[in-house]
Amino acid sequence: MEEAYKEGWIRAIGVSNFYSDRLVDLCNFVEVKPAINQVETHVFQQQAQAHEYMVKYGVQHESWGPFAEGRKDFFTNPVLTKIGEKYNKSAAQTALRFLIRSGVVVIPKSTHKERMIQNMDVFDFVLDGGDMEAIQALDEKKSLFFSHYDPATVEMLTGLQR
Repeated sequence: MEEAYKEGWIRAIGVSNFYSDRLVDLCNFVEVKPAINQVETHVFQQQAQAHEYMVKYGVQHESWGPFAEGRKDFFTNPVLTKIGEKYNKSAAQTALRFLIRSGVVVIPKSTHKERMIQNMDVFDFVLDGGDMEAIQALDEKKSLFFSHYDPATVEMLTGLQR
């Protein structure tokens, strides 16, 4: 990847699921640091520590699954819904605004045009400090999907399971 970057074939290198320990390791042993690191990030798994290290090493934090794939009743969450009502926004818009204000790039998935438009309509309001704290309190600090630190999960995901 570094050779392709240096030769101008690509404009940036990105990684996915490099949590703090692996990202620090990578950044200290490459010539070209990744521009972006995509990790599971949503209101229930905010990745505060990982975010700090991405900032420290100049790597942009990008969310995969900013809507937590609808798990834990994401779209009807009482905290997100109540805050959203203050601004005439949905729970999804409130969560996106929270992530963006936290310095996280979001690319929400939707196949419905009206929701795509709604997902872009998040720049006309600002969450206040109390809103941010209420949403920060939703952080359970664990994956809603699987642990990348579990060797069996890694083997399964990479097809190396025996």
